[in-house]
Amino acid sequence: MKRFRIALFWIHLVAGATGAIVIFIMCVTGAVLSFEKNIVEFAERGEQRVAAIEGERLPISRLVASASEARPDAKPASITLSADPMSSATVSLGRDGRLFIDPYTGKVLGDGNAPLRSFFSTTTSLHRWLAMEGDGFAWGKAITGFFNAMFLVLAITGLYIWMPRKLSFRNIKPVLWFRKTHTGKARDFNWHNVTGFWCSLVLIVLTATGMVISYRWASDLVYTLTGNEAPKQQARSEPSKPAPEPKIPENLDDLWVAANARNDGWKSVSLRLQMLDDAVFTVDEGKYWNIFGRSTLTLNAATAEVSKWEPYSDRNSGQQLRLWMRFTHTGESFGLIGQFIGFIACLGGALLVYTGVALSVRRFVRWLKRRRSLKAPRRTLAENSI
Repeated sequence: MKRFRIALFWIHLVAGATGAIVIFIMCVTGAVLSFEKNIVEFAERGEQRVAAIEGERLPISRLVASASEARPDAKPASITLSADPMSSATVSLGRDGRLFIDPYTGKVLGDGNAPLRSFFSTTTSLHRWLAMEGDGFAWGKAITGFFNAMFLVLAITGLYIWMPRKLSFRNIKPVLWFRKTHTGKARDFNWHNVTGFWCSLVLIVLTATGMVISYRWASDLVYTLTGNEAPKQQARSEPSKPAPEPKIPENLDDLWVAANARNDGWKSVSLRLQMLDDAVFTVDEGKYWNIFGRSTLTLNAATAEVSKWEPYSDRNSGQQLRLWMRFTHTGESFGLIGQFIGFIACLGGALLVYTGVALSVRRFVRWLKRRRSLKAPRRTLAENSI
């Protein structure tokens, strides 16, 4: 057992030293991204919220027309409305951004805080694929995916290495909090153990859910473990003839009215505006255990009749768990408390990297000094007496 623990220690040390830089980057960027949605909403509160309610909401076609008039060079991709009467309508312009529109007057309130969104976009790129672009994109994803898996191994092995042979308060007490009296190696050792004690389990959850996002086999494993068949990847095929161009239908208002009649008590509704045969609505009913659970309503674009209704509750357990894992990775599944815990764990991960590297460097320096002292020529007794 002792040899096994020693072997795990060296695996832990070498893996930590090898992945230190990438893991540190992912931890810091993960902490920055923890409250992205909340920060953006606060910064754009003057655009995402209306000043006053003026009568009834305008027809959807009027809101889309307002967006087209404000940005004639862009193509409206989707529109989202909230049941909250004080929320503005959001018209997505695809890669050209978005516009916030007053649903009562049709006035364009703005296009969001571009510098802030750009900052978070860059941070996300750095977190997911080290901000590599073009041919380097796949390499960036592979590197972060690999070192995320390595971080999972580090969290598990670190917890095992620390685990005392006998669990008692006396053995656990030294790692419950930071000691101000320690300096140098003792301080780094204390910080490393305390941070690991409080953050390891959360980091295991974050890295495990990160693997589900990074690797197809890990995502498929979620379905297998829940007794469901994993969704098959659609093969790309060259169209035999040019496909018709999707467009915004003339009966847009009829489609929206039909969708609202079908979904009483919804929290928010989004509609893809560019369509061919189907009008696809994404509905947040606000009643599921997973706060990000969404239902899908498909209408015949020509007749506004219901073609398909897919409530979130009808999804199999694999689909529900997979979606839950996506937002558990960011902490959002548990609201602000989950985001805060994820934020602290990410900062803790960065501190673990720093203290781990510091301890490794000190160990390496001591090894070098011992080696040099052994190689140094020993003076004879006669030489010492001269």
